[in-house]
Amino acid sequence: MVAARIFANPVSNVFQKQLAERGASPLFIIAATHALLTLVCLPFASLDPGREFWMYIGICAVLAVASNVLLVYALQAADLSVLGPINAYKSVISLVLGAFLLREVPSPMGVAGVLLIIAGSYAVVGRTQFMGGRGVQLRIAALVLSATEAVFDKKALLAASPATAFVWWSILGLPVAAAVAAVVHRARLRNEVVLLRRNWSTYVWLALATGTMQIMTFLAFGRLQVGYTLAFFQLSALVSVFLGHHVFRESHIRRRLIGSAIMVAGAGLIVALGR
Repeated sequence: MVAARIFANPVSNVFQKQLAERGASPLFIIAATHALLTLVCLPFASLDPGREFWMYIGICAVLAVASNVLLVYALQAADLSVLGPINAYKSVISLVLGAFLLREVPSPMGVAGVLLIIAGSYAVVGRTQFMGGRGVQLRIAALVLSATEAVFDKKALLAASPATAFVWWSILGLPVAAAVAAVVHRARLRNEVVLLRRNWSTYVWLALATGTMQIMTFLAFGRLQVGYTLAFFQLSALVSVFLGHHVFRESHIRRRLIGSAIMVAGAGLIVALGR
């Protein structure tokens, strides 16, 4: 589950970045992704979960759409091999939120592993981008929202199964993204539809990667603590650096690989000694 999620996340980022570079609006990209997921999930939708589930999954849908839109804007402004490792800060935020909201208290070795991940991400990004890059700032804003979402994902899982949570995460994200896109981009809707037709296969692959990433996330959250699970997910930094270089010809790969390796060591410390 964790391995599948580690690969699915950066692959989905590749498709998001490709669509953004071709002129698609980040809002429309996310709305179309949820629309395709809804087509698959709607036949499996159940209205049985209780009130507590609906509250948590509704919050998750809003946070997921907002964080993914910010992520696509970040991918327009910065390299994938930079933004992938920046995701390491999500584990720190979720570790703090999980301690207060889920009573998942980290051990000292778990905290040490998270700090090592942060040190590695600093090496990946470099001082200039770390301090003021627009793409980095948007990515940090996105991960604050997604880290908060992760805590509510876990709460939704406590009230329903991973499959039910995934189905409604996919479905509820569509009206949220579509409503905002209709208000913000009403004038360019026709252009977005044209881009969708031209790039339909990329949208389908994006939906497949996003769906795989999210269902594996729910399954992993059902077995592991949120903070530690998100820390382990940072192994995807290596995949992001690799894809950034081979798909988008991004530079400074050696330094970014070294920083990512430090992050992998931090994740290993968490998994081996921090649980």
